[in-house]
Amino acid sequence: MSKDRPQDVRDIVVRMEQRPSNPVRRARLMVEQEVPPARRGPGWDRHWRELEAYLDEGVAWKMPQGLDDTLSEEDKKRADPKTSS
Repeated sequence: MSKDRPQDVRDIVVRMEQRPSNPVRRARLMVEQEVPPARRGPGWDRHWRELEAYLDEGVAWKMPQGLDDTLSEEDKKRADPKTSS
C-alpha cells in the first residue's frame, strides 16, 4: 500500500465536505444523488448550468410594472392549513 494513499483519501473527504456557495449547485448535487444518469433528459446539464449562471452573475429578478406578487387575503387563507378546506 502506498504511503500517499491516505493523504489522497483525506483530500477527497475535504473536497466532499466543502459546500458549493451557489445554492443551485448544491441542489444539483443532491438531485443527482437521487436521479440516475439514465433517467436524465438531454437538456439536463444545460438546465442546471443556466440556473447556476443566473446566481453567479447576480441576476436580479424584477416584477413587470403593474404586477404585484404579494398574496391576497384569499390566497393567504388557501395557503394556511388551518383555514383551507
